[in-house]
Amino acid sequence: MREAPLAVSSSFIYSKVDERRLSVVGAEIRRIRECAGLPQSVAEEAESLVKRYFDLVAGFPPEVVAVALLRTAAKAAGAPRPLEDFLKCSRAEERRVRGVAWRLKEAVRLGRRPSVEDYVKTPAARVNLPASIVKSAVELLERNRTLSPTSSPSIADTAAFKSPHLLATLRAWIMAT
Repeated sequence: MREAPLAVSSSFIYSKVDERRLSVVGAEIRRIRECAGLPQSVAEEAESLVKRYFDLVAGFPPEVVAVALLRTAAKAAGAPRPLEDFLKCSRAEERRVRGVAWRLKEAVRLGRRPSVEDYVKTPAARVNLPASIVKSAVELLERNRTLSPTSSPSIADTAAFKSPHLLATLRAWIMAT
C-alpha cells in the first residue's frame, strides 16, 4: 500500500488530509472576512497563523478555527472587533471559539504550545487552589498524557480532570476550607 505524498511547509509536513483541511479553513477565513468586512491583510495574517499553529488547531471544526484565527489576527493588526461580529458570519459556538482563541493567544504569547501546567494554573488561580493541589493535578495530567494514545491532548486532559483521584482531592480540599 502506498503512502499519501506529503507537502512540506517551512516547519511542518502536511499530509493530503491536512492540505484539504487547510484549504477548508482558508475558504472559511475568506468567507467570514468578507461577511465581517475585514481588510485582506487580516485574512492573510489569519492564514499564516493557521499554518504556523496547525498542530494546535487541527482537531477543531473549520468554522471555529477560522473565527478564532480572524479574531486573533484582527487584534494583532490593531483592528480588534467584538466576537459577535465574527459569530454572526459563522455557525461556530462562542464557547468553542473562546477556547481555541485562548490556546492561540497563549501559543503566540509563549512562542510555543501551552504546556499542561499552563492549562492547570489558569483555572486553579481563579478558584485559589493551593499549590499542592495544582501540583497533583499537573502530575496526573502529565502521567495521563504519556499513557494516552490519543493525538489530542485536550481529550487526555479532560479525561484526567474527570478522574476520581483528582476529583476526590479537590473535594477534600473544598471540604477542608
